[in-house]
This record gives sequence, C-alpha cells and structure tokens, in this order.
Amino acid sequence: MSSVVEALVAGGKANPGPPLGPALGPLGVNIKEVVDTINEKTSDYNGMQVPVKVIVGDDKSVEIEVGTPPTAALVLQEAGIGKGAGEEGSSEIVGNLNITQLAKIARMKKDDLLSYEMKAGIKEVLGTCVPMGVTGEGMDPRDCQKAVDEGKFDEALASEAW
Repeated sequence: MSSVVEALVAGGKANPGPPLGPALGPLGVNIKEVVDTINEKTSDYNGMQVPVKVIVGDDKSVEIEVGTPPTAALVLQEAGIGKGAGEEGSSEIVGNLNITQLAKIARMKKDDLLSYEMKAGIKEVLGTCVPMGVTGEGMDPRDCQKAVDEGKFDEALASEAW
C-alpha cells in the first residue's frame, strides 16, 4: 500500500524541514532528491504557496504531483500587487489585469476550472477578481465579463491557445 504526503510548499523553495521532512523521513525515501524534484517542478510558481502531493509506493518509488496555486494568488502575482482590497464590497481598486494576463491565468488553472473554453475560463478568473479589488482591462470585473460575452476581446483572444 502506498503512502501519500500532501503539503503546501513555497514554489521553488521547498526544504527538508517541516512539513515535508518529518512526513517523508519514516517512509525511507531520499528526502533531498524529493525536495530537489519538487523545487524543479514548482520553479514557475516562485514564492507562491503550491499544493504538492508525494506518493511513495511500497517499493520506495516516488511520484510527485504538483497542483496550481489558488487563483487569487495567481491574480496577485500577475497584477504585481501584494494583497487584494482590504474589505470585500469596497470600491477600492488595487490592480488591473489586461485580457492577455487573464487568459494566462485561465490557462494555468485550466484543469481546476469548470470551463471548457477560454472565454468562460477568463470569466471565472474575473469572478475571483471582484472581491479582490482587481479590475479587468480597466473596468469592473463584472463589466469585463459582459464585454467578454459581447465579443469585445475576440480579436485579442484569437491568438491565445486554450
């Protein structure tokens, strides 16, 4: 029977200390190798919290599954801001994302989204932006969702792969 260790680690900066080291030690695997592999796989998410699942088989084989950071963390990184608006429902604007940035986040979260196409994925990301005080193309995220529905960004999205 295999053992599973799940943890949130800083992208590209996992270390053999807690939470990984103490959980992997009793399983008899090379912790340094596991940590190095995790750091390699999470280097794109530098500094963000990334969910990681380490599956250790009976034969000491190791399989590492890396999730994607929460959508809110990707929005903050892409907008270049430290945190969202202080209060939900306030009209405070802390950042803006253009349609290309929104498409990039939607692609990164593709496996976790409920959407089957780019436009719907972008609208889901915009839904995350609403309480964070982040605008889309300089407009309220809800208005940006309507603009996506109306096809105002079709030309810009034509070059984006889903």
